[in-house]
Amino acid sequence: MIRAVIADDEAPAREKLERWVAEQPGMTVVGSAEDGLSAAQCIERLRPDVAFLDVQMPTLSGLQVAAQLEPSSAPLIVFVTAFDEHAVNAFDLNAIDYLLKPYDRDRFARTVQRVRERLDIHESGAAAVAIGRAQAPTCERLLVPDGERLQLIDAASVEWLEADDNYVHVHTSARSYLLRRTLQDLLSQLGEQRFVRVHKSAAVNLGAIGSLTPLFKGDYEIHLHNGRMVRLSRRYREALFARMGG
Repeated sequence: MIRAVIADDEAPAREKLERWVAEQPGMTVVGSAEDGLSAAQCIERLRPDVAFLDVQMPTLSGLQVAAQLEPSSAPLIVFVTAFDEHAVNAFDLNAIDYLLKPYDRDRFARTVQRVRERLDIHESGAAAVAIGRAQAPTCERLLVPDGERLQLIDAASVEWLEADDNYVHVHTSARSYLLRRTLQDLLSQLGEQRFVRVHKSAAVNLGAIGSLTPLFKGDYEIHLHNGRMVRLSRRYREALFARMGG
């Protein structure tokens, strides 16, 4: 049985997809959502085989949802859009498929066939995640785990990032979160105009820096406004100074 999640902020469009998926042999709808955060929560909680994501949704777009998924465990993703440029770009970047509104039953059936073919070869949603990361704009809000749920936090509230093998500790003034991401990948998503790399395993929000103290051999100690101290490696010193205006 192919398990599907459907996300669209327009109820008629969502209900249409729910009906058509339910009519397909061997397919069932396990969850639906009307915004990007709810879609991400459904995917995290229900672990569907395929997700139909509307490109334009509140809180997070379909592309932004895809961008924040773990590639190896992401479901196959079908982007649904009324904007042809999004659909063409997604198709060119090898998304599982896209549905351009208004689509008919024949077009939907072809999409379902592609989903079945990809599942038969045990393909993950990694390609769609790559599309989301390539095309989604700089994310002002970040999905983080909060117990068994996901929540959105403002990127501006993140004070520094700390790499730990295949994970990143996301530190805010209130608490820290652990994401299965690479530091560079997360920096690309959050926007390197706000964050700067200060060590091979750390980056800081420029707005969180209070002062710098020189150490030895060109290293510095960064004092954040919250009292936390982060090491600045001499390898990244000049880049930080340039960003701080010298």
